[in-house]
Amino acid sequence: MVELKTDTSIESMYEAGQVVGRALTAVQKAADVGVSLLELDEVAREVLREAGATSPFLGYRPTFANTPFPAVICASVNDAIVHGIPTGYRLRDGDLVSIDCGAQLGGWAGDSAISFTVGRPRPADVRLIEAAEQALAAGIAAAVVGNRIGDIAHAIGTVCRGGGYGIMDDFGGHGIGHRMHEDPPVPNEGRPGRGLALRHGMVLAIEPMLIAGGTDEYHAAPDGWTLKTNDGSRAAHTEHTVAITDAGPRVLTAR
Repeated sequence: MVELKTDTSIESMYEAGQVVGRALTAVQKAADVGVSLLELDEVAREVLREAGATSPFLGYRPTFANTPFPAVICASVNDAIVHGIPTGYRLRDGDLVSIDCGAQLGGWAGDSAISFTVGRPRPADVRLIEAAEQALAAGIAAAVVGNRIGDIAHAIGTVCRGGGYGIMDDFGGHGIGHRMHEDPPVPNEGRPGRGLALRHGMVLAIEPMLIAGGTDEYHAAPDGWTLKTNDGSRAAHTEHTVAITDAGPRVLTAR
């Protein structure tokens, strides 16, 4: 069931979203050659603590996972697409990093992700990240009252496929509210004019995931969480929590 949020609830979700935005900003600022992924996780934990927020990631265990998630961020590097577990790995010059973070505040959740490079960027990585950001912007622009879920999916997929990038079939965006993952699912590829109609009060986490090699194939790493490209090519992940309103889409996790 899709819950329509009141305007007051959307304001509360904005507060949670701003905590996520601050955490991602702090993590990106701290990310440098030699810094470990565990250290980046601690940066995000500190932002959550200061805000009086908790993490919807920490201890989360969906049906596909053998163990609960042990961190407050997903840190996916290079050929890792999403769900990377922070480890003692220290960032190297030229790494492509995707950070996903959530916050629970006042009973409401926020969820957002960014991709960036560390040190000297590869031109191909810059193009990949730009395409991910363009796909996210296209999806947000389509998140208007009167459109349908398929319009968001089609907008994202058009940018991704137009750039020659791959898309994971089984993962995409989702509804969000009291819980991090709610109905409806929001695919990253689809047909316009299809699916659930968008209404004022719906709140969605829109999140393109792009595979540089153009293939859609991926696999789970031995940790049971990290999803990696089959061809070893790099990946990028961007995400915002977006409220659909009569005045247009409102990004609740804007940084």
